[in-house]
Amino acid sequence: MSRQLEPIARMVAELSKLPSIGQKSAQRLAYHIIGMPLDDVRELASALYQGRKAIRYCNVCGNYAIDELCEICADTGRKNGQICVVRDPRDVAAIERMRDYGGVYHVLHGTLSPMEGVGPDDIRIRELLARLSDGAVKEVILATNPDIEGEATASYIARLVKPMGVLVTRIAHGVPVGSDLEYADEITLAKAMEGRRQM
Repeated sequence: MSRQLEPIARMVAELSKLPSIGQKSAQRLAYHIIGMPLDDVRELASALYQGRKAIRYCNVCGNYAIDELCEICADTGRKNGQICVVRDPRDVAAIERMRDYGGVYHVLHGTLSPMEGVGPDDIRIRELLARLSDGAVKEVILATNPDIEGEATASYIARLVKPMGVLVTRIAHGVPVGSDLEYADEITLAKAMEGRRQM
């Protein structure tokens, strides 16, 4: 069995560090890149490097930004009295695709996870509380994932925020549209029952 050439092996090793890219996918990508024109490879590498170099965190919400403020925080048409708390910038992008939410965000950059040594001081909870201190925010929407860490984080934040007189809501979780009840797990069904509404 022949071994990979060192440059290919290095490409595969680096590509396999990406999430959801296993050894075989990394190898396919490496071989695809090798087959590309050299100018295209240079453009790809430049886009990755320049993109990573240019992106920073918004000084207010922690979302991805190019300047001090992200586009959402800089938008004067957004409702600053409503903050949606999410785990990471990908969640902001998901909610923005919906085009229904007109408030602002707060990105935690993680969730509480004692098993992994992630406590309240390791995510942006302190910054959230500072944003609430002036009384302008009327509602905090907790939109962390419906897993153990997301639920624990939402409960912890709710306990801190409620005494400040701010309305705390949690996004509903439940059965996805188009799915069958027989395939839903118990937690999903329980959340769907909890989040039921009058018709």
